[in-house]
Amino acid sequence: MSPKDPARQREGARRLKAARVLDVDRLLEDPQTRIVVCCGSGGVGKTTTAAALGLRAAERGRKVVVLTIDPARRLAQSMGIDSLDNTPRRVKGVDDAAGGELHAMMLDMKRTFDEIVESHADPDRAAAILGNPFYQSLSAGFAGTQEYMAMEKLGQLRAKDEWDLIVVDTPPSRSALDFLDAPKRLGSFLDGKLIRVLLAPAKVGGRAGMKFLNVGMSMMTGVLGKVLGGQFLKDVQTFVAAMDSMFGGFRTRADATYKLLQAPGTAFLVVAAPERDALREAAYFVQRLAAEDMPLAGLVLNRVHGSGADRLSAERALAAAENLEESRIVDQDGGKAGVRTTPANSPDPHGSSPSPESAPGDPDPDGTSPEAPEPAAADTTAADTASSDTAERSADVLAAGLLRLHAERMHLLAREQRTRDRFTARHPEVAVTEVAALPGDVHDLAGLRDIGARLATGRPELPEPGA
Repeated sequence: MSPKDPARQREGARRLKAARVLDVDRLLEDPQTRIVVCCGSGGVGKTTTAAALGLRAAERGRKVVVLTIDPARRLAQSMGIDSLDNTPRRVKGVDDAAGGELHAMMLDMKRTFDEIVESHADPDRAAAILGNPFYQSLSAGFAGTQEYMAMEKLGQLRAKDEWDLIVVDTPPSRSALDFLDAPKRLGSFLDGKLIRVLLAPAKVGGRAGMKFLNVGMSMMTGVLGKVLGGQFLKDVQTFVAAMDSMFGGFRTRADATYKLLQAPGTAFLVVAAPERDALREAAYFVQRLAAEDMPLAGLVLNRVHGSGADRLSAERALAAAENLEESRIVDQDGGKAGVRTTPANSPDPHGSSPSPESAPGDPDPDGTSPEAPEPAAADTTAADTASSDTAERSADVLAAGLLRLHAERMHLLAREQRTRDRFTARHPEVAVTEVAALPGDVHDLAGLRDIGARLATGRPELPEPGA
């Protein structure tokens, strides 16, 4: 059966209507919902979605904080804040008639690590750790540190019990779920042979420890010293010795946050564009969340295209455009459009053509030469006709161009529909809501409010604000 078959199109529409619709307002207003995590591949609008959800929940009476892990500044700009940091900042301009509040913050990875050290070590040991060169490198950008610190910050916010709802905006691509692996990676790091060997001298202590280091680690330290440098290795040993008493706390808190993400009060929203690669990533997220027993609330299908003239199919639009373009070939003949010639033996409809016996310029019977007929009127008529034809051609070209643009839009809509249908067929259990592709970026609260309305209705096409 052809993809253009109306029966197949009706079947696709039936499947679309049968798909579960995500009730965003019910999710946001439920007092049991305490954490919403927005995840998805890069460039699909997770930051905007998280901010819009936070604003809508706040204007419905909840005290909300939006935590972004993405270092981009879009969240701060859209909320009218100069900059975000590791401390929640209240957003102004939110409708607080229902008693809600909106706060926003951006994860500062190093500052979060420093706060953990300062709160779980005595002042002297904290100062030694914070001043350690290896710690400074680790806290500034060691692989996996950002994801672990995101879990730490989420755990801190939730432990304070100050917020009704925490909305988390995650990093792009598959690393968005790397924070789920942070406890396991941290446990593997702490249980690794290198850490146990580096901890051994500090645990043994004194000369015995030095003897153990000289005998048991002589070969390893010789190799590492050549590769990394002797001073770097000493910095690592000093860091590990200072952090020894804190390692268990890291693992305990990470495990607690991991369980928090599995709890009923947490909801994951997968954000995707209606494109093949983005929905493939979304399918990965859905499968991974299911494998980790993480509660998935649904899919936000962002930047969905629509048309107010969808009854005009792409095929009919292209046919009409071709008819308009091809009809011009007939009457573009050397610029003579609109010029008419009258046969010599045909009557002059206007009574102005000279008789065969008296051509222009021939003498009259009385010997005088009559003046030639005034050609101005005829020239004006021809010019007007040519101008009219030119205008018609321009209108036809414009109309054909618009029809072709419409055909491209309809092809895009069909492609998006097929992509969504494939995802829905493979994951019928996932509820979906749609948001329209807007002509520009969202840069203020009004735009976020509009996005929130579209999220809540599940309808991509809504009137513009104030319309």
